[in-house]
Amino acid sequence: MARHAEPRNPRRSALLKAGLGVTAAGAAMFGAAGAAQAAAPVPLPVDSLTRTDAAAAGEGALSGVTHGIGPLTRLQLDPLANTGVDPLDNGLGTQVADFKPVGTNLVTDHVTKGGAAADLPVVGPLSRQLLP
Repeated sequence: MARHAEPRNPRRSALLKAGLGVTAAGAAMFGAAGAAQAAAPVPLPVDSLTRTDAAAAGEGALSGVTHGIGPLTRLQLDPLANTGVDPLDNGLGTQVADFKPVGTNLVTDHVTKGGAAADLPVVGPLSRQLLP
């Protein structure tokens, strides 16, 4: 039976209205308690805020950022690497006369074989110097 053709049940609508009323009353009560608690004074002395060491704060922030971003350099760049459906795993190569063949796989193999940012030729050493 379709939802619009379902017979109306007055008991169900009364229960729904009562539940909504209880929810609204609870939200109002807890919201007022939260607002009253937020208005409480801060127990810190004001002079403790002036003695902030900016160099230590900057060093701590930089340390947090480097330790947060450092593991990202080890993540696999291409999620489809080493699969049969990787669109990046195609190369183009050429050989002129008896010279050594040249192809695009020299550039793309780092990524298509499951490499991370730390494994790339230029970005890898740079990321190891800047990040732990």
